[in-house]
Amino acid sequence: MSGAGYDVVVDVDDEGDLGHTDLQEDLEFHASNFATDAANARKLPGSSSGLPAPATNGGSSKRFLWTLSFYAQFFDVDTSSVLSRCWAALYPRANFLDVLEGNPDLYGPFWIATTVVFILFLGGTISQYLAHTGAAEPFEYDFRLLSGSAGLIYGYTFVIPIALFLALKYSGSEAANILECLALYGYSNIIWIPVALISWSPFALLNWIFVGVGFGISVAFLLRNLYPVLSATERRTSKLLLIFVVVLHAALAIAIEFLFFANKHKKDEPAKPDEPIKDGDPAMLFIF
Repeated sequence: MSGAGYDVVVDVDDEGDLGHTDLQEDLEFHASNFATDAANARKLPGSSSGLPAPATNGGSSKRFLWTLSFYAQFFDVDTSSVLSRCWAALYPRANFLDVLEGNPDLYGPFWIATTVVFILFLGGTISQYLAHTGAAEPFEYDFRLLSGSAGLIYGYTFVIPIALFLALKYSGSEAANILECLALYGYSNIIWIPVALISWSPFALLNWIFVGVGFGISVAFLLRNLYPVLSATERRTSKLLLIFVVVLHAALAIAIEFLFFANKHKKDEPAKPDEPIKDGDPAMLFIF
């Protein structure tokens, strides 16, 4: 029976006698909550029929490869998080996978790689310009540096982590995560931004030192965070993968130095005037 319309509930003791005129010993009065319960029942859909409230999606809908929401989850990060991760890559005080907090992103790796591509092109162009200063012919921009830097940086940042992930899965590692590998390699590129900004000097030895420092910081960052994952595999496999990581990273550093900051372009020497051919010159034999 519905209790709507009642304001007071009357409880009668089991041994009470309604014939008594003194009801204080037999009756207890309590404030009713029927009105509150009825209001709450109107707020919950389906409560009047006794069925539970319908479940909402709550963002748990399935994401498919051909939907934008599938790729949006890899860029679900704010600016402060990206900056803190960049700082953690430059000055690592804790394990980078702990800094990610289970939310690896591709936003930071993509924009870091893009920034490195353009700064390498800019630094390489300045280096070539300084090498050609005073040449007879005017300086011309080499836009092959831009395509070369894009292929080098994007290829290294996104292909090598996938290859490493596949090698870990093939060796039976259960701790491998492709997004974490991509984020780790992507944020390791942050060191090449300051290196590319200062490695365009005309002094080749100084450029080698800058690139070597960048290599040391970035490879130490990679080994520190990859070693716990690689050590979970067989001992021989972990050693091979560690060598694989170090050798490919060294190849990246050497490629950056030779392609952009080697100053291998020499100044063009002025053309010598043609000398007249004298009689008896051996060249006369080829003419006749």
